[in-house]
Amino acid sequence: MRESVDPLTTLRRRIAALETPRSIAMRGRVPSGHAGLDMALGGGFARGCVHELFGAGVEDAGASSALGLMLARLAAEAGEDEGGQAPNRQEACAQRTNAQRAIVPVVRPMLWLRTAGAARMGGVPYGPGLVELGIDPADMLLGTMADDAMLLRAAVDALRCPELGALVVECWGMPRLLDLTASRRLALAAEGSGVMALLLLNGAEPVPSAAETRWRVRAAPSQPLPGNAPGMSAFDITLLRRRAGPDGMAWRIMWDGALGRFAEWDEYCGEAGENGRDGRDGHGMDPAGEDASAATGSGSGGVSGSGGAPLSGAVVPLSAVRSPADRAA
Repeated sequence: MRESVDPLTTLRRRIAALETPRSIAMRGRVPSGHAGLDMALGGGFARGCVHELFGAGVEDAGASSALGLMLARLAAEAGEDEGGQAPNRQEACAQRTNAQRAIVPVVRPMLWLRTAGAARMGGVPYGPGLVELGIDPADMLLGTMADDAMLLRAAVDALRCPELGALVVECWGMPRLLDLTASRRLALAAEGSGVMALLLLNGAEPVPSAAETRWRVRAAPSQPLPGNAPGMSAFDITLLRRRAGPDGMAWRIMWDGALGRFAEWDEYCGEAGENGRDGRDGHGMDPAGEDASAATGSGSGGVSGSGGAPLSGAVVPLSAVRSPADRAA
């Protein structure tokens, strides 16, 4: 009887060891830069794990793909020092000027695997767009597989390579072959190498898996920059499931390409997030209601204080033909 109990006890201990977050703590985490998100995740996204990103709808496939690439960039960039701690990205970014909008060289390459069907549905990466996200196209490898079976085999093989910075696996719909066994195989390969895997499941509904976290991703309206220029990429993300902690939380995050990190919505918008404008009211008025130009002595017409009436929107006709004197002026 004892001979049958000992193997059973050993098996239970092995399973319990696999289920505990001990190995996650040893591998470290990838901080996103968003204080609330990182705090909820215990310091960031866990290395050596699989994280699932579900687009809320087909129209949100681009948002989930972009979020996956941004997280992969952070994972590939965030090396650890001798003490096992990730560097402080904010301090490093503070040493750069705005003109440097740095494409931070990644420590290890990123790999993006997808099926031919996913490539037809989602399109191909656009180099200048990757640069705007802070990703050097030379640091990203793109692999297109014929079918789901080849995709999953390639993903497991890639996750066994510890020199890989991060792996992104893109699927459209829930592959029939991606069952709990296949998911567990991916998780074990990631745990063995310490590589973070991001599984993009667009147009699919969640099923039981061995992923560490599961997210619902939606595109969010960005905050316009001054001059009504396109703002930073924004996402609404919901933590649907987490194996080693609470879930059900949601955040709106923005990607700061200049600093190479995610940021709090209020960090850039503040009160502007309420009315869709930047720090002033859009007509030269500071939040206190004083005319900014009048404060510097450059106001016209002596308008100041409580007024600063918005532009009327009147159209003033201008002649298309100008005199030589006007042109010289």
